Amino acid sequence: MAVATAGCEAPPADGSSPPPAPPGATPNDDDKPVARRSSSPKATPSSASPTATATTEPSATPTPSEPSTKPDPQSTPLIASGTQGERVRELQARLRQIGHFDRSPTGYYGGVTAAAVRSFQTKRGLAATGETDTVTWQRLLGMTRPPTASELRPPTTLPAAKPDKRCMTGRVLCISKNSRTLSWMIDGRIVSSMDVRFGSQYTPTREGTFSVFWKSRHHVSTIYHTAMPYAMFFSGGQAVHYSADFAARGYAGASHGCVNVRDERKIASLFAQVKEGDKVVVYG
Repeated sequence: MAVATAGCEAPPADGSSPPPAPPGATPNDDDKPVARRSSSPKATPSSASPTATATTEPSATPTPSEPSTKPDPQSTPLIASGTQGERVRELQARLRQIGHFDRSPTGYYGGVTAAAVRSFQTKRGLAATGETDTVTWQRLLGMTRPPTASELRPPTTLPAAKPDKRCMTGRVLCISKNSRTLSWMIDGRIVSSMDVRFGSQYTPTREGTFSVFWKSRHHVSTIYHTAMPYAMFFSGGQAVHYSADFAARGYAGASHGCVNVRDERKIASLFAQVKEGDKVVVYG
């Protein structure tokens, strides 16, 4: 069992080991925030000698500083790159309504969101900064409607594929390589769907009909020494499991044959429902 379920985890698409993320880097696919370095300057220690004596000479009159220029409130970012939260998710959903954001909202303001904002600003004749200032936000509100719950949190980035006929009976993990989605189905009804990615060209995910033969909540690959939480093994060392790398880098990487899930909350719920013996169908 230890050998058969050694496991797999995500290398880059070329099959090499993924490089560590550079400090302060911001992901360009808006999947997951990365810690950013502070831009505040460090305090400079005083060079005055502790033994210096006070002088009796009158102190020089300080030179008046130049008056500071107050920033234009219209151009002050309301939502800036690197932030995250529900307001970012709403921004992304509204941009998607009018064709400037081509994926599901993530709630993180990364490079893709900045590019979408810049595109919107350019088309509307606004300063193309990529930051959402008051003018940009008000213009966007005027052109869109409040997003629905499904628009704010679609089940998958791409529409789930039509289920394979082998998925229409029983309890099935129905996994489409074409749509890159997994649908958990019971007697032909889709209970939940989620984004997935697969093995690289040299370590492909096997296609066919299988069954879950082992579940391991806190699994760690004995080959690659990487975490595989919520692992549900279906073919040798290949399993459906959560991938922190997928959550962080999106489709920029690939697995060593496993089916990676990017949404930890969804796979946690799936793991609790799936039983050993449930069917797994992987198809192109």
